[in-house]
Amino acid sequence: MSIKWDMVVFLIGGVTYAMIEIMWRGNTHWTMVLLGGLCFLTLYKLFGYMSNYSLIEKCALGAIVITALEFIVGCIVNLTFHMNVWNYSRMPLNLSGQVCILYSTLWGFLCIPINFIANKIRKVAES
Repeated sequence: MSIKWDMVVFLIGGVTYAMIEIMWRGNTHWTMVLLGGLCFLTLYKLFGYMSNYSLIEKCALGAIVITALEFIVGCIVNLTFHMNVWNYSRMPLNLSGQVCILYSTLWGFLCIPINFIANKIRKVAES
């Protein structure tokens, strides 16, 4: 896969996540475009290597990957730079207010359409 396709995948993920966030909570932040792009590109590549894995396995791993990236970015943008993009500290089972079990579960479900879209993009990129 070329750098051009990596950029396309990154942009699709970033823009799509920003739109989902606007629909979910009414606003977004430019850092969420970057995080969404990074998550989608990472899962795109990871799921490409996992073609023989079940959808449940991909969703479980995807939830872990997205949660880990969200925690890292949250520590940078929220805790270090005090940008206050999100705060899960009122949610049960949160870690430093940056990730929580509810959203980790939602990220797992979000991996269902991510897997489908990634497969479609992969077919186009390989043709």
